[in-house]
Amino acid sequence: MELRDYLRILRRHWVVILVMVLVGAGAAATYSVLVTPMYEARTKVFVAATGASSVTELNAGSSFTQQIVRSYAEVVRTGIVLEPVIDDLDLDETPAELATRITASVKLDTVIVEISVTDSDAEQAARIANAVARRLIEAAPELTPTNAGGSDPVRITVAQRAVLPTEPVSPQTSLNIILGAIVGLVLGLAIAVLHTVLDQRIRGAREVAQLTDRPILGAIAYDPKASERPLIVQVDPLSPRSESFRALRTNLQFVGMDGTNRSFVMTSSLELEGKSTTTANLAIALRDSGLSVCVIEGDLRRPKLAEYLGLEGAVGLSDVLIGRVPLQDALQRWGGGNMFVLPAGQRPPNPSELLGSAAMSRVLRQLESEFHIVLIDAPPLLPVTDGAILSKQTSGAILLVAAGRTHRGQFEAALASLEGVGATIHGIVMTMVPTKGPDAYGYGGYGSGGYGYTYQPKVDAPRAV
Repeated sequence: MELRDYLRILRRHWVVILVMVLVGAGAAATYSVLVTPMYEARTKVFVAATGASSVTELNAGSSFTQQIVRSYAEVVRTGIVLEPVIDDLDLDETPAELATRITASVKLDTVIVEISVTDSDAEQAARIANAVARRLIEAAPELTPTNAGGSDPVRITVAQRAVLPTEPVSPQTSLNIILGAIVGLVLGLAIAVLHTVLDQRIRGAREVAQLTDRPILGAIAYDPKASERPLIVQVDPLSPRSESFRALRTNLQFVGMDGTNRSFVMTSSLELEGKSTTTANLAIALRDSGLSVCVIEGDLRRPKLAEYLGLEGAVGLSDVLIGRVPLQDALQRWGGGNMFVLPAGQRPPNPSELLGSAAMSRVLRQLESEFHIVLIDAPPLLPVTDGAILSKQTSGAILLVAAGRTHRGQFEAALASLEGVGATIHGIVMTMVPTKGPDAYGYGGYGSGGYGYTYQPKVDAPRAV
């Protein structure tokens, strides 16, 4: 993935990432509150050589002291020192247990042993540290052989007594919260990236371009109230969603310019991708531009178009195809202009056979000769073959893809369904596209005047009556 892909992931999943950061910081803060505070007391002992009568002996004694002082640091955590400390302070633990809370270190080129003790009781920590230093001084003669004169070669004194610590050394609440937030951030980013990799839904034009070289003819803005007002171009012509239909209308005028047939199948991969509402609003937008439009409700299984347009659909396409009703009697004018609708009619038992029949071909040829543009609201491609059959009989198909709903595999299967019958795919229309956020589509590039082109209607074409 490129940098902009990661930026898109951040914008798309920033809520999840923020929640994980807060959870990590909150967990660290909770841990810091619940854990028992530990205090640390420090004492220092100084180890010096004795009995030096010359510079040479002083240098030798200093070298000897630096060597032996490291051994003293190791002895601090052994039983010879800790057992007497336990007895002195009446501690209820073993030398091994006490040793886990004691550290002894010697800085480079020094003869000072620094002893630190941690305990949940600040006063107890100081007492143990001082007791350890005292018992180390008492144990030193037993550990170091006397010199030729019978005296101890080194002398250990307390350089700094342990004092009562006032602040706990753990937990470090601020540091824990920062570390918790960092861990939460990493987990949040990992979840976001993993979700993006596993998520097969098409969210924008970038994913479409990765799957096909077909042009994107338009993007229909998402409207949470689309079910309440499906004919948005009619009821709210100034909304962003209405503008996106007009942009689609403009681009559609460039499709199939070399052919005489101007009939388009509007189809999708599955249901609920906005196919019928897109067809209805596009037809209204085309009518408003001065074109004569015929809309065919080609979904004979679950028709919705007539319902959206408020028309009676008892008589329609199926009745025309079986010869029960003449075509001119089945057409219904909508809106008082040059827009006519051919409803689905009675639901037949054999929709695929009817739509692929010679009668359907004759109906299409007649309507193409009478209208500037014929739009067919076809069934989705994956459940049934009706849409693919209709696409073969028209100038081609326009495939709708619902942003955030259609999966890559479904889209590819829909393309394969159309290509399998040799249908022309004029382009892709994205529906339910968000107007804000990382997946928002730039509608400005599809403005109706963006190409400086004005569609010239067929003035000599007869109108349906």
